Parts: sequence; C-alpha cells; structure tokens
Amino acid sequence: MENQNAYAKPVTLGNILKFVVPTIAMTVFMSFYTMVDGLFVSNLIGTSALSAINLTAPVIQLVTAISTMLATGGSAVIMKKMGEQKTREAREDFTFLILVNVLVGILMCIVGYASLDQIFVSMNLSPDVEGYCVEYLSRYLVFTVPILLMNNFTLYMIASEKAALSLICSVTGGVLNMALDYVFIAGLNLGISGAAIATGLGYSVTAAAGLFVFSKKESLLHFTRPAFRFRVLANAAANGCSEMAAALVTGIITMMFNWTMLRYVGEDGVAAVTIIMYVLMFASSLYTGYSYGVAPMLSFFYGEQNEEKLKKLVAVSMKVIGGISVVTVAASFLLTRPLVSVFARPDNPVYDLAVTGNRICTIALFFIGFNIFASGMFTALSNGVVSAILAFSRSFVFMLITMLTLPLILGVNGIWLATPAAELMALALSASLFFRYRKRYGY
Repeated sequence: MENQNAYAKPVTLGNILKFVVPTIAMTVFMSFYTMVDGLFVSNLIGTSALSAINLTAPVIQLVTAISTMLATGGSAVIMKKMGEQKTREAREDFTFLILVNVLVGILMCIVGYASLDQIFVSMNLSPDVEGYCVEYLSRYLVFTVPILLMNNFTLYMIASEKAALSLICSVTGGVLNMALDYVFIAGLNLGISGAAIATGLGYSVTAAAGLFVFSKKESLLHFTRPAFRFRVLANAAANGCSEMAAALVTGIITMMFNWTMLRYVGEDGVAAVTIIMYVLMFASSLYTGYSYGVAPMLSFFYGEQNEEKLKKLVAVSMKVIGGISVVTVAASFLLTRPLVSVFARPDNPVYDLAVTGNRICTIALFFIGFNIFASGMFTALSNGVVSAILAFSRSFVFMLITMLTLPLILGVNGIWLATPAAELMALALSASLFFRYRKRYGY
C-alpha cells in the first residue's frame, strides 16, 4: 500500500513515539487551552461564570460524544480496510463518513437552539449563573459542524501519517483561542460570549486544514466520490459507541457532580469541581493522546494479522502508561496549590475546596491510563462491544455507584473520592477483559 512505510517498520519504543508524541502533545495542548479558557473566565469575569462553563458541559459533551463515535469508530474501520489492501473502499467510506458528520452537526445545532431555554430551568440557579449558561451555550452551538470535523480530522490526519500536521493545527488553534480570549473578553468586553466564540474559532482551525489537506489526492486518505454504504456507518457507530458512551456519561456524571455540589456546598462547589476537572483532564490527556497515537497501528496490524507486532505494541504500551501514571500522580500532588491558585485566590472559598478535592482525586491517575488504553485498544481491534462495556461501566455504572453512596457516608470528601473509587473498580474490569481476549487477538 502506498505511503505506509511507517506501518512496515519494526515495533520499537522509538517508532511508537514517532506516532504518539505528536498526539500526546496535541491532546495535552488542547486540554491546556481549555484550562486557559477557564483561567480567563475566572479571572476576568468571575467564578460564577466559571461555574456556568461547567454547567453547560453536559450539553457540550453530547456534541463531543457524537463526533468521537464517528471519528474513533470510523478510523478503526477505515484503517482495517487499509491493512486489508482495500484502499479505494477505505477512501470512499472516509468521504461518506465526513458527509455524515456535516449533516449530524447541522441537525444538532438546530435541536440545540430549539431546546436552549429549557436546559437550565430545573437547576434552580441564580439569575446571573443561568444567564451565563445560556449566553455561553448559544454562541458555542454556532460551531457544532467545525467541532465535529475537528474531532474527525484530528484522528484521520494521524491515520494518514500526518500526526505532525495534526499537532500544528491543534497548537495553532489553541494559540488563536487564547489570543482571542483576551481580545474578546478583556479588549472588547464580550464577556462569556467572547470565551465561547474564541473556543469555536480555535477548533475551526483543524476543520479548515482538514478540508484542504484531504482534498489533495497525494494524501493517504483523501476525498473521492463517496459510496453510501450504510453498513459502514453502522459498523463505525457500533465500533465507536464505547467512546460515545464515555463522552455521554462524562456529561451525565458532570451533571451529577454539579447537582451534588449544589446540594452540599452551593455554586462555589461547582466552581471547585470545574478546577478539579481541568487538572484531571490535563493529566488524562497524556493517556488519551497515547491511545489515539497507537490506535491506527493496532488497527493496521490487526487487519494485517501480524500478531507479533500487535503483541509487542501492547506490551510496550503498558510500560509507557505505567510510567506516565507515576509521573502524573507525583506532579499533581506537588503542584496542587499552585494549580488551584491560578483559578481562585487563597481568600476565595473555592480555593480550599479545590485543594482538598484535587489531592483526593489525584489518586485516580494511578488507574485512569490503563482504563483509557484498554477501551481504546478494543475499539482499534474493531470490538466495539467490549470497548463499550468498559467505557460505560467505568464512566457511568461505577461512577453512579460511588456518587450515590460515598457522599452519604463521607460528605463532600465522598464526592471527591468517588472518581478514584470508580476508576479502581474499572481497572479490575479492564484487567479481566484484557486477559480474557488475549488469545483471540494475539496480543
């Protein structure tokens, strides 16, 4: 197959890093500029506006869930065909799935605006916070289509051996986002609307670059006359449903965190949750970036039926994730106060809540990486069912159990402990399924 020299090379740590370093840098940077959004909002507008961003998160996660499903599931299906030497079919399916993303994005935007007034009514928020929520989300929805394309093109660039370009697009979009945050919020006094518009324009960079790059026929994947094989769409959706479930239930769990914090502490608690989620998201982006980077390799070697390379790739990945886990836990513990102080001053009641919460939640970083990799691995191996079981159990079932029980026993500390407890339960399930399917896939 043309342009596939990277997949033909031996599986070594050095060659793996060529795939994963750009994607790790990309996901870390994306999480970083999400944190910068929060930094500008909390310092230039206030912690009430920061709470509003978290309260809109469940709706935003719905957009992310659909795009993630189509991107991860579609990438696995298409790269498996590439490994089987079905290049023409893969390109036809790629074009078809991108068209589906555009149509889905338009539909979600319309539905979002139609239901905007009803989303926050039941939360009993203060008028200021509710106003921030509506204002932020109404601007964010404008960019639904570019956001879907951004998530898809990010993975397809990686699969097409253009991981460096994907990184450049992410960095460019992030820098643009941060610059526009300052211009729109501090310079033009657009408030939280400015933050939403800056985020949308930052995401649009990868979408625009992807449309340009994949229009060129010299790209490994490129646009061609689509074949409307709805079985491919069904397979992509089924295969990516685990990632969709993870994104969806992340929104649901965020909503539960918000409701529980509103009950125990009030809106200050929601702001503290937001800060903790930024920290966890930043650390988790390392694992997500690694999983994104190795996914095309897993899919290709599986399609090629090369068990030797598959086994070595998985073994090296486990060691890398273990090392990252130790480093992130240590860093999070040591940097708790400096990280929290960026978002809230020490005299703000949010500060002490967030410091305590971060120290407890950091324990989860021992387990998150292995759980993210296990789910991503099964998606790459076209086993969407197992991946969905892992993702749904980890992100919803176990979190639901811990969120309903631990706060009743331990109060606010129980809310923080829910995440590490749920991730530990998920680790046991991940290990069980990992060894159960080991012989079947040959890893």
